[in-house]
Amino acid sequence: MEELFSVIPRARLGFIIPSSNRMVEPQLQEYCPKDVIPHFNRIGMTNRHRAPLEDLLPRILLAAELLGDSKCDVTVLQCTGTSMSGGIEKEKEVISAIERVTGKPAASTASSLMDAFDALGVKRLVFISETLQEGHDKKMDFLKEAGLEIVSDKAMGLAGSDVYCSTPSSYWYENVKALRNDQAEAYFVSCANIHSINIIEDLEDVLDRPVITSNQSALWSALRIAGVKDDISSLGRLFQCR
Repeated sequence: MEELFSVIPRARLGFIIPSSNRMVEPQLQEYCPKDVIPHFNRIGMTNRHRAPLEDLLPRILLAAELLGDSKCDVTVLQCTGTSMSGGIEKEKEVISAIERVTGKPAASTASSLMDAFDALGVKRLVFISETLQEGHDKKMDFLKEAGLEIVSDKAMGLAGSDVYCSTPSSYWYENVKALRNDQAEAYFVSCANIHSINIIEDLEDVLDRPVITSNQSALWSALRIAGVKDDISSLGRLFQCR
């Protein structure tokens, strides 16, 4: 007999991702509870499609509207740099606009991260990102605007999406570990298009601090908004937060 969850899932999660992204879909499909279904829609928002967040809004809203046809319980704009690019107020405006279009709750990578830091009760971060210094600094500006303290940071300066996707998780493990700082309350590994989600548990064991990544926090936030409180232990301390 066909299992009931395949007909009536506990939740449907919608993610709007950059056309260049190759990590969100496989990672969230792997870690989603089996009776929760992630849905994805792509738009141009990075590389040659890069534009101010306000200019991207019509594309974002069309993608959100189409995800709404799948009856998603929540819709997430899943790109760290894009969601942070306009600052806190613009990011909130985009989330509100998505909610108006879908009639359902919405989030972004940025809001998911802020909720994760709040849930863990952390303010002092070690921050490491995939990008060149300019993009790294823009993300750091958002974090500081949100009231977070960066005790140490590093821009890895990887050269675009192909390199992001081909860089192994061991690279991130070693580089995050090398930034160990006892003043930090948590470690934030930025980017939704890298292999970092599978090393969270190992890094937390070594660093004895929560480790937050872009895709982990977005999945956690989307699940919690949809009312799914599962503890996915391989995704670290964040998933102990209800």
